[in-house]
Amino acid sequence: MAAVRKPRFKRSSVKTFSFFLVFSAIVWVLVQFSKSYTQLIEIPVNYINTPLDKSISEERPDHVDLQLQDNGFNIYYYKIVNPQLQIDLSKAREVDESLVYTLQNHLTEIEAQLKIDFEKSRIIQEEIIVPFQFKKEKMLKVVPNIEVNYAVGFSADDPVKLSPDSVKVSGPEKIIDSLVRVPTRSIKLDKVNSDLNGTVAIDTSGFGELSFYENSVTYTQKVEKYTEGSAEIAVEVENVPDNLNLAYFPKTVVVYYQVNLKQFENVSAADFRVVCDYKNVNQGQDYMIAQIVEKPGFINNVRLNERRIQFVIKR
Repeated sequence: MAAVRKPRFKRSSVKTFSFFLVFSAIVWVLVQFSKSYTQLIEIPVNYINTPLDKSISEERPDHVDLQLQDNGFNIYYYKIVNPQLQIDLSKAREVDESLVYTLQNHLTEIEAQLKIDFEKSRIIQEEIIVPFQFKKEKMLKVVPNIEVNYAVGFSADDPVKLSPDSVKVSGPEKIIDSLVRVPTRSIKLDKVNSDLNGTVAIDTSGFGELSFYENSVTYTQKVEKYTEGSAEIAVEVENVPDNLNLAYFPKTVVVYYQVNLKQFENVSAADFRVVCDYKNVNQGQDYMIAQIVEKPGFINNVRLNERRIQFVIKR
């Protein structure tokens, strides 16, 4: 009996069949995607330019519904890319306790953002209603965080001034009520030898829930030419018991100070008092600490050549 032979397929036939199968599938997909469809797509919204005196509710709408009539390629693109719609709340009108943004009044902007044609598409909603609460407002004092290092021979009589010295902020009441001041950004100025005049940003880090009506302030300071002066001052001792015979030395110390060159002649030794308080001497201690208790208000960087005043008790 003759053996039955199985049919054999040529490898080239299999390849040809696979090619036409894949090609047919691609053509079918292209044909289907080229057809026009109508699809409802959710477009996420992002709110910008919220009025500073308002806080929008967490229950605000998070999307709009776009009815898109287009070919399958574009519809698939929107589902994959999922573009966002920016809603500018500064262009919304206030109705009761809501901000109402009328979409029909901004179709040109929306077309540009979403790259769609409203002749073939439309947004289902006519307007977006965003509930809000009014923020509490408060004036906060601005504190300079400015380190000034003067050049040799220069200094200033007055501290750095800010303008404005307070700024208006708004935010949740529980946060606003706990604040009284806000610092500037930290800056360092070295070798200063002329008047200061500049702008520094307010440090809003850590105040994410607050809205600042001003983001920067101006700082100024009058810088003057200074010189160093000195005066020899007699040391006074207070609170020595009546029955104690106290001898101390030195009897005088030298006070060094910096003064505006224009006021140098206005300083005299009579403007100073250097005092030691015997009550502050610890048991077994043989010296007192000298303190400058009186000095002119317009000098700075005041120091003594000697603060330890030695003493002995005579029997």
